[in-house]
Amino acid sequence: MGFTSRGTVRTPVLEIAYEEAGPPDGPVAVLSHGFPYDVRAYDEVAGLLAASGVRVIAPYLRGFGPTRFTDAATLRSGEQGALAQDLLDLLDALEIERAVVGGYDWGGRASCIVAALHPSRVTGLVTVGGYNVLNPARAMEPARPEWEATYWYVFYFHSERGRRGLELHRHELCELLWTTWSPEWTDAAAAFRASAPSLDNPDFVDVVIHSYRHRYGLVAGDPRYAAIERAMAAEPPIPVPTVVLESGADGIGGPSGAEGREWFTGPYAFRELPGIGHNLPQEAPRAFAEAVQSLL
Repeated sequence: MGFTSRGTVRTPVLEIAYEEAGPPDGPVAVLSHGFPYDVRAYDEVAGLLAASGVRVIAPYLRGFGPTRFTDAATLRSGEQGALAQDLLDLLDALEIERAVVGGYDWGGRASCIVAALHPSRVTGLVTVGGYNVLNPARAMEPARPEWEATYWYVFYFHSERGRRGLELHRHELCELLWTTWSPEWTDAAAAFRASAPSLDNPDFVDVVIHSYRHRYGLVAGDPRYAAIERAMAAEPPIPVPTVVLESGADGIGGPSGAEGREWFTGPYAFRELPGIGHNLPQEAPRAFAEAVQSLL
């Protein structure tokens, strides 16, 4: 494993746990995981980057692993604005002025938003799937039927049956997602076992259910993130140097990340990785590490 130390920082809402590798005085890369994954997605990436002198920090997102809310009364929000603010709060708490930020799925969304709204804090962006930002105004526009079929878990989580299913069968359900989202990754089931303990976080179900209901307007968000949500509804451009990585064998349907080229106004590179599924940094660690290095 590439990470060599662990730590926590306290933010206005969370006690964020993270893992770290590389020299403390090196250029910084903050890499964020998605749902239903954890920081194990970056074990090999961290080793490769640390060996080249990069300080790598991988936080456990809210609802995952050792990260905890500091107040029982706080809404267990999973909205994109919350994830972005958590990333910004992490940078502040660690006194990191600028960093390459990167990620996929939920972590890619947080990274894109921070790069769009706070470009002075971002040296460069690595995003899997392109402009990974949700627009609530488009939430009810149907996608192609073959893509919609892969979103079954989203519609499942909209129901109380889905909430109970996640509570009762979180490991089985999430392992199913891992394997179907990375259909050509023969090690998906084995890799899942290393990350599965992070799903036992006491806030996991609440955060996940809120995330998938909020993005479709089924529940209210946390007012503290309303300004971020409003800003992102305008789909602001991302001006920082960016590498977009595209999973060539993603089990979740959707448009190519290349279709969002107009949202990136700075230096830009697009790289498609054939045979690689949804968990791109864990399936193709060298390609992800090279993308980060190209921005330093």
